[in-house]
Amino acid sequence: MAPAGRDPESHRRVPERLDVRPLDRFRSFKVKLGVLVAASVTVAALLTQLSIRAGIAPLLALPLVVLAALVFTQVLARGMTSPLREMTGVARAMARGDYSRTVRTTSADEVGQLASAFSTMASELEQTDRMRRDLVANVSHELRTPVAGLRAQLENLVDGVTEPDPAALEVALTETERLSQLVDHLLDLSRLDAGVVDLDLEPVELTPFLHEVVDAAALASGGRDVRWIIDVEPADLSVPADAARLHQVIHNLLENAARHSPAGGRIHVSAARAAKDEGVHIDVHDEGPGIAQEDRARVFERFQRGGYADSSGGTGLGLAIARWAVGLHGGTIEVLDDPRSEVAHEGRSSLIRVMLPDPQITT
Repeated sequence: MAPAGRDPESHRRVPERLDVRPLDRFRSFKVKLGVLVAASVTVAALLTQLSIRAGIAPLLALPLVVLAALVFTQVLARGMTSPLREMTGVARAMARGDYSRTVRTTSADEVGQLASAFSTMASELEQTDRMRRDLVANVSHELRTPVAGLRAQLENLVDGVTEPDPAALEVALTETERLSQLVDHLLDLSRLDAGVVDLDLEPVELTPFLHEVVDAAALASGGRDVRWIIDVEPADLSVPADAARLHQVIHNLLENAARHSPAGGRIHVSAARAAKDEGVHIDVHDEGPGIAQEDRARVFERFQRGGYADSSGGTGLGLAIARWAVGLHGGTIEVLDDPRSEVAHEGRSSLIRVMLPDPQITT
């Protein structure tokens, strides 16, 4: 059965018995037209000469020559315009939501270039449509959990099942904050897609800056039993950055680390100049289960959580936003090998490094 919304005939090509393309070797459509005209005239002349030699009456020979020349021209012209017909069919299929069809490109002329560009556009539209569907599904899923929790808590309060004590109100506040965080992240991603974010670069002294971010993350963690360690070398190290965006990056990393750290675990935040004067790196390392080797690149995609079940309340957007903000600075963010020997053999790691360029080093 064909998928809903798709034409069951969409994957069938037009029969190609007349779709011959002997003119594909020419790289200009104008040259093809010239060759087509010359070939048609030549065929008409040859057939006329043959009809005279055969003694066929002119009144009978002329229509036959014209008909033969038209058939010959139609065969060649069909091959020249075949990509245009295919693009028409593909465009109609795309309008129905079917992006599976492709345009066969065998020539290098203007029509062939158009067909190639059309196929690229169709592929990008398919990817965009898939991302849109995934985004809607993921956002719906992410919104459902806190909304359901908040609704249940409020219903209990209204029905008198739960007393409006600080503990009950704190649960409602937690779910509301989770909703607010998701909305903020989605707004950040909309700015990312629109490309409307500008950076206000200024020297950021990392020692007081990291202490400020850690204080904010500790407050946002809801009193989780974790120990924060800050190490900046040298103590007066600074880096040119947009303080607000860099705060967003490190805060997201610290929130992620706090959610996955065990009780009593340590979260180590360090900053230092990179080797070979490559810039400044900021490392965030926790003692959680870590990210698997095969998931290290995927965790920076939207709504990804490192390849394992996550019931900690994360939106799956923090690392994607961090990568975006670091990229705005011309830097990189990646998961490095964990120096802890007990987990190194498993390929999992909780060490994330942010590398920021420092123009002052190379000047």
